[in-house]
Amino acid sequence: MSFYASLGYLVFGSRLRRLSEYFLMEVNKVYEQAGIAFDASWFPVFYILSRQQNIPLIDIAEQLEVSHSAISQLVTNLKKKGLVHTAPCPDDGRRQLVMLSKEGDALLQQVQPVWEAITAAMETLTEENKQTRQLLDAIRQVESAVQETPLSDRIKTAMKN
Repeated sequence: MSFYASLGYLVFGSRLRRLSEYFLMEVNKVYEQAGIAFDASWFPVFYILSRQQNIPLIDIAEQLEVSHSAISQLVTNLKKKGLVHTAPCPDDGRRQLVMLSKEGDALLQQVQPVWEAITAAMETLTEENKQTRQLLDAIRQVESAVQETPLSDRIKTAMKN
């Protein structure tokens, strides 16, 4: 049994992070081998922009459930690479609208077939084992449970017992 598996819930977050880093590394390998200059960490923003252009930066942060600061940094990075543009929101100049540039749109066209292949590969992977078919539902349930009662509160309660 591996070190991580032997520790059960004590390293649950570490195992999820390790698995996430593995998936991102493998997907980035596919982009690189295909000659596509795309980083898997950009996916959430690109996906949202593929569905809606001229979206306020704060709306992207809210949809992704991450801080405004984190999305602002990512968008700044994408701007430096020439993949997105920003413009002041016409009805509120303090808000920034984000949109794909011509280069960003061309990159989007290149990565969309990879996204379809990722979905197909992950569906195949999860069909190989009965328990893995339930993985997304299980993750959704954990996310919902910790939104309802934060993990820190659960740990404090367990410490009192």
